[in-house]
Amino acid sequence: MANELTESVNLQIRHWQKKMFWLMWITYASFYLGRVNISVALPGIMDEFGLTKTNIGWVLSSLFALYAIGQFINGQLGDRLNSRRIITIGLLSSAVLNVIFGFIGGILGLMVVIWGLNGYFQSMGWGPTVKAMANWFPQNIRGKISGRLGTCYIIGGALSWLLAGTIIRYFNWRFTFWLPSLVMILIAVHWFIRARNAPEEIGLPSLEEQEKGIENTQVRKDEHIGFRKTLKITLLNPYVWFAAFGLFGLNIVRYGFMSWAPTYMFEEQGATISLAAYKAIAFPIAGGLGAIFAGWASDKMFNNRRAPIAFIMLILLAVFCYLYRIVPGENWIVSLIILLLIGFFTFGPHILVVAALPADLGSRKAASSVTGFIDAMGYVGASLTGVGTGYLIDKFNWDAAFYFWIFGALMAAAMMIFIWKFELKRGEYENEY
Repeated sequence: MANELTESVNLQIRHWQKKMFWLMWITYASFYLGRVNISVALPGIMDEFGLTKTNIGWVLSSLFALYAIGQFINGQLGDRLNSRRIITIGLLSSAVLNVIFGFIGGILGLMVVIWGLNGYFQSMGWGPTVKAMANWFPQNIRGKISGRLGTCYIIGGALSWLLAGTIIRYFNWRFTFWLPSLVMILIAVHWFIRARNAPEEIGLPSLEEQEKGIENTQVRKDEHIGFRKTLKITLLNPYVWFAAFGLFGLNIVRYGFMSWAPTYMFEEQGATISLAAYKAIAFPIAGGLGAIFAGWASDKMFNNRRAPIAFIMLILLAVFCYLYRIVPGENWIVSLIILLLIGFFTFGPHILVVAALPADLGSRKAASSVTGFIDAMGYVGASLTGVGTGYLIDKFNWDAAFYFWIFGALMAAAMMIFIWKFELKRGEYENEY
């Protein structure tokens, strides 16, 4: 019979799990204060400097492109280095670059460079966060925890829009970059002081020891398994690639709405830009509910399988993207309900692909590396939706942009079919042995 941990050790583990969850939640949410704030500032920037949507699309895409590169690099480093240090560096650097961006006076090339560098340092957030989650929470509750943790970037995005929308009512667009930076700096310091990377670093049993009932109270490092192994786990598993291409498609939709929804409401639905920012908050708020539901459903309804619920939600996402475009803007109640559903069906599968699946496919030792690779491919898709959506609107109309987003949702759904088959085979093997 397996040993059991004493009640005092279990209490310490639960205390630290709760503490680390909220530290991860608050810290990663704050990254979005320095990322999606630009979507509210876009009309003011374009008006002041006479920039086209294609011009500003290059600025948006620069963040996504450098974020994609950074995700792969920093995903690997997240398994090698302490999450506490790398997240602190990323958040502080992003805050400084936001301050600099607010001082730039319409020099397009410089805007592209600064916002691109912001994307690189933003990429230091998520992979190491998933690594910390995988260190602290076992697989049997990982879907539930992933869903709850996923609300951090969803609500973080909503709060960023809310804060930026409020700021722009009273000040000019530059303050939407300056004021959030102060909050980011304070939270970065808070994370560095209080966070810990893994249970074994504070004299608690590791996850593997907890499963075996071993009370190891030695203070140890969370050992790195080596770049050769993390790269092999990341690049030679075809299902990691399927997840990566799934996120590629999903981020076309997600960042299409996050970057362009306020502008769409402003131009097509007649909303003021501050009102558009407030209405757009419906998208991530409903997304938080979608993330919680998807994480719960993958654990309870589909026996820890992530792909089935992700596939169903992605098909429904494509349907509601189409409906949102054909509903007249003056019919604001129906339009708002559809936007809520789009948020629900976007962020549900998203949290499974960027948190639960990477931790499942990479184990806790390569969780950051797998997360970084999947997220890197996702942000290649996001970079396409930045300049691609702007170009399609300028060259054609908003219909072309919506068809582009619908294509992304269907592509992501197709990738989930392959992972679904893999999860079914793995379940059969585990049941047999």
